[in-house]
Amino acid sequence: MAVIETEALTKRYGGARGIEEVTLSVARGEVFGFLGPNGAGKTTTIRTLLDLLHPTSGSARLFGLDSRRDSVAIRARLGNLPGDFSYGPPALTGRALLELFARLRGMEDLSTAEALAERFRADLDRPLGQLSRGNRQKLGLAQALFHEPELLILDEPTSGLDPLMQEEFLRVVAEQRDAGRTVFLSSHDLSEVERVCDRVGIIRDGRLVAVERIADLLGKSYRKVALRFAETVDPAELARLPGVSEVAATDGLIEFRAAGDLDAIVKAAARHTVVDVTVSRPTLEEIFVAYYSESSP
Repeated sequence: MAVIETEALTKRYGGARGIEEVTLSVARGEVFGFLGPNGAGKTTTIRTLLDLLHPTSGSARLFGLDSRRDSVAIRARLGNLPGDFSYGPPALTGRALLELFARLRGMEDLSTAEALAERFRADLDRPLGQLSRGNRQKLGLAQALFHEPELLILDEPTSGLDPLMQEEFLRVVAEQRDAGRTVFLSSHDLSEVERVCDRVGIIRDGRLVAVERIADLLGKSYRKVALRFAETVDPAELARLPGVSEVAATDGLIEFRAAGDLDAIVKAAARHTVVDVTVSRPTLEEIFVAYYSESSP
């Protein structure tokens, strides 16, 4: 059974853009990435799923339950980290915050919450008002996870986290999937999503433009390649290779875009003395331009 199902879900703010006819399905035990640049409609979709916003039209079901009529029952079974996580009075400590959430959920045992706080290196005893954005985010993750919910809905969960804690978060997500739980992960960080998600939905200008497996999405994108040679190399040697475009050469440095695998490029470069090589993936916005330009509104 799908854990999340939407059918033509639409939310408009008067004349302003919200989301338009979003239809998607997220399976039980799946880590689903919800991608898009800031302002694309990710947060509006999440708030509508959680009945924090009422849809203009269309429907959403979580656990087979109606998102509006059954919102209380739904919230009891999920964990949520909003993108604008609020933390209460500045004098409140992290421990007091988790105790409050535990009481609201009818829980007495805080051992899981404390274990998560230790994993994320969150200080439970300092006032929240004294914590940095990243340290407050750690507490936000702990409160979303500590009751071991069936569904996690996370909006930009690694915002403010340092690289070590981003790695720990990705391990936690993988553990949730291994335990059969479902994760709906909103992000604009493609590399983060690439590592843990099974499928992704891409939203742009309030519309869902694609739902794809990660491998398919990356296979349709390109990479930026920069090769620095010890000697002068004719850029036409690389430009004629399949998938190579936008070649530029300056003082031994040749830069270009490459689609598909890099085997032919590596073999061609190996005929010369390579001093340095850089390969990077495009940003999500660049993928939109490169792959979805034909379906632009």
